[in-house]
Parts: sequence; structure tokens; C-alpha cells
Amino acid sequence: MAVQLQVRGRTLDITGTWVMGVVNASPESFSDGGRYRTAADRIALAADLVRAGADVIDIGGQSAITGEPEVDPRAELERVLPIVEWLAANHPDVLISVDTYKPEVVAAVVSAGAAIINDVSGLLYPEVAAICADGGAALVVLHNRAKPKVRLQDPERYDDVVADVVAFLAERMELAVAQGLSRRALILDPGPDFTKTPHQTLAVLRRLEAVRALGRPVLLALSRKDFVGAILARSPRGRDPGSMAALAVLATVPGNLARVHDVAMARDVVAVVEHLSGRAEIPRDYLLPDQLRHDRG
Repeated sequence: MAVQLQVRGRTLDITGTWVMGVVNASPESFSDGGRYRTAADRIALAADLVRAGADVIDIGGQSAITGEPEVDPRAELERVLPIVEWLAANHPDVLISVDTYKPEVVAAVVSAGAAIINDVSGLLYPEVAAICADGGAALVVLHNRAKPKVRLQDPERYDDVVADVVAFLAERMELAVAQGLSRRALILDPGPDFTKTPHQTLAVLRRLEAVRALGRPVLLALSRKDFVGAILARSPRGRDPGSMAALAVLATVPGNLARVHDVAMARDVVAVVEHLSGRAEIPRDYLLPDQLRHDRG
């Protein structure tokens, strides 16, 4: 069954899992900060992700990493606007997402063509929803019990972490709707690692059906997260195989956006999941050609 998303005057059906590629335009990023130093580097990365099959490109000008100061909105816009403008001009078929929660940044990027605002603050500024409504953008609402850039890791924080996530997201949805945003323009993120220990994150992901019951698409922001590092005892760049394993498990239910660093690998994972779930099929008379049956040389 498809989950519908209203964005830029269109109603789109998410029948399986969309792949959202990540462009970190922030040198402080926990995963690949400093690897893409110039606007040209970041645009080249975005182009690579589009070629790899990304449905959405998510651009971030401020890392969610804690212990670092907030980036000035003007500096954040200097980082993200060139990429938004380039994608809007060259790849109008790809949805542009911007990872920000600051109203002035939201207004500028939506005006420039952003179709989704990925707000990791948990809608700290309700006017962000109003700006999205005015500009036709969809909004990601994330479960987060701390202010941006504040680390909260407390094993005793929640009596029932799943109940807390569901109640928070439901309340934030109503706040966004009160600001004029259509319910069909909302995407929900259970917030892996955000104000959660690895144990708490796993508890939420194991019961993700409770979030899906709110009736909106779910953002699976699993890539290189700490809960994967806790399982595998690996730092961020060594977590891709574990991230893809998590995606394979959670993408069996349709209606997702998978935020990933490795788009090509994620597309392969999603394709196999779609076929094993019965939402896609190999033609009855298809036989694998010889050039795909063997590796030579």
C-alpha cells in the first residue's frame, strides 16, 4: 500500500522506499566533514549521487554533531544555496531536501527550489511549518528531546521510549498542521541516536510500526549512526554494511525515505527487498545473460 506525500503542488505515492543521498556541506560533519571543501566539490558529489539513482538529495550546512556551536544562518546559506540552485536548474526530477531548522534558512532554500525541509530540531521554531506551507515544501519532523547541538544520553530518560517518540511526533504533527501545513506534507523521523542511547534507539526501531501507525512516510536515517557503531564496534566510515543491513530489515514495509551516504548500495538493497517482498517481480521468461553469470579476469 502506498503512502502519499504532498510536495510542490504534487501528490506522490511512496510505494516502497525512496533513496535520499546525503551531501554534507559542513566541515564539522561527524562522517565526512572536510572531504568536500568547496561548493564545486559538493556539487560534484550531488551529481554523483543523482547518477547513482538518488530520488532525493539531502543537503546539510550544519552538522548535528554535539559540542560544536551553531552555524550562523548566513554561513549556512553560503554552504547550501549553491547546491540547491544547481540541482534545481539541472535535475528538476530529483527532490531537494535541506537539513535545517532555522526559519531564515528555510525561507531562502524553499524559495530556491527545496522540496523538503529536514528539521532535526523537532520543530523548535513552529514558523518553519508555516514557511513550508506557503512554499509547498514537505517537512520532516524528528523526535528530539534536546535543543540542537546538545547531547542527551540518559539510560533512565524514558519509562517507555517508543511511547515517548509516538506522543512527541503526534504532538508536533498537530503543531505543524496548526501552522497551516497539510498533514499529507509531513514525514516522520523516529530520531535514531537523537537523545537516545543505542539501546533506546534499537527499542524504537524494533517497534517502528507504532510510528508508522501515525499514517505518514517514515524517514529511515540509519546511515553510519551510533547504534550501528555500538553493534559493530566501528567508527562512522566503517558502518556502511551494518547500515545497509538495518535498511534491509526496515524497508520490508513500504512508505520510507532512506537517508544514506552510499546511494548505489542502498539502491541495490532496496531492489532486492522489493523483489523479496513481492512488490516487484522478475519476468517469468527472464534468464540471466552469460556476461552477468561470471566475473572474468
